[in-house]
Amino acid sequence: MIRKLYDWALRQAAGKHAQAALFLVAFAEASFFPLPPDVLLIAMVIANRQKWARYFGVCLLGSVLGGAAGYLIGLGVWEAVSGFFFSHVFSEAAFNRVREIYVKYDFWAVFTAAFTPIPYKVFTITAGVAHIDFPRFMIASLVGRGGRFILVAYLLYHFGAPVKSFIEKYFNILTLAFMVLLIGGFVFIKYVLV
Repeated sequence: MIRKLYDWALRQAAGKHAQAALFLVAFAEASFFPLPPDVLLIAMVIANRQKWARYFGVCLLGSVLGGAAGYLIGLGVWEAVSGFFFSHVFSEAAFNRVREIYVKYDFWAVFTAAFTPIPYKVFTITAGVAHIDFPRFMIASLVGRGGRFILVAYLLYHFGAPVKSFIEKYFNILTLAFMVLLIGGFVFIKYVLV
């Protein structure tokens, strides 16, 4: 499935709706969608290396605004939607542990989740519920997500074709490694933070 998504993304990367799709995927992933926008960002930069900075900007904007939406979910509608999130997205125990972390490390918690494979959406929603300082939340999101996406986009721009060949040659191994990191982020929240 991921290989099909990657191949589709490569075909669509130069299309007229590619940037809108990247924005929407980045926005959704930061607040409720399980798959990160990196796959589409990678495909778009590989397809058109000269637009790497533009794609980075679109992905960053979508992700940071999606993070703000996650914050607003936590701040404004948490009581109404908490049952859904506890049933389908993350456990109540993980949520409460993340909330405790905010009391001590609000900036660093958001930054770490924004930069690493730890599920960012858990932290964006919890930030709203915990009422951490919104400007501080946005700065941490901007720095963390900015660092992550510029690293991906610039390395692909700089190394180009060899990276594309490497990805295509080792796609199955890279997919497995990506899934291990993604699942590892959820396991980290469930067993280490709880």
